[in-house]
Amino acid sequence: MIADLAPVTLDELNEVAALQTRRDRKYVLTPAELDDLLVALPPARVLEIDGARSFAYDSTYFDTPELDAYRLAATRRRRRFKVRTRTYVDTGSCFVEVKTRAGRGTTVKERQPHDDAGHLGLARTFVSARLADAGAPSAPVLTPTLRSRYHRTTLLLDDARVTLDTGLVWDLLGPVGPGAHAAPAIRRSAAIGDLVVVETKTAAGSGPSSVDRLLWRAGHRPDRISKYATGLAVLEPGLPSMPWRRLVRRRLTVGLPAPALPTSTHTTSLNCERTHS
Repeated sequence: MIADLAPVTLDELNEVAALQTRRDRKYVLTPAELDDLLVALPPARVLEIDGARSFAYDSTYFDTPELDAYRLAATRRRRRFKVRTRTYVDTGSCFVEVKTRAGRGTTVKERQPHDDAGHLGLARTFVSARLADAGAPSAPVLTPTLRSRYHRTTLLLDDARVTLDTGLVWDLLGPVGPGAHAAPAIRRSAAIGDLVVVETKTAAGSGPSSVDRLLWRAGHRPDRISKYATGLAVLEPGLPSMPWRRLVRRRLTVGLPAPALPTSTHTTSLNCERTHS
């Protein structure tokens, strides 16, 4: 069904729906539920670059030694924040991004080009300034904590941008090895299998999109899932996890470990048990 959609270029997508200040809603769907959504989808176009419609993303999240960013999210504090590098694997381009919260549940994302996905380096000045501007707590020490990897397809509708993320894998990161550009060690990993994270992104202040309404009519409600916080809650089950506990316990079940990764880490597969409220 994705193959049947008309294409949209990256330049046009950014011009029409960059949405750096926005309202996000996320849903975790099975492949069959995604197919049902796509069948009923209003007119939409799909991002296409050089004939490709699915693109690999690789993000590294940074937090304080006390996990302040995670704990602020776990306690639903208004001035919470998120700091990450994002690499578009297919092109090799990388950005450092700071996400903060504004009024009425909107998300503000600011970013700049970056050249080292595993380290903040000189971008620390940018990060500190953005956190200060947003009134978020200062974070003088930020270290790589979690990595997420997935493939994304992006749809453009008249009233929203919608992303479909598949093959999500979380890597819990350990101390950075010796050397200025040494990669953080992977301690253990978890994967969500064939589940799809659907995210609708609408302009701040606007109402729910046509896709949100389709999902609501089908019995779905937004899921509290964060690629950083939910991944960390899965991989570090001793942490407070109230916002994501229902999703992890009722909709995700821990399966058998997958084959071991290098450096003696292991991957856990997570599968969906669909329930409707």
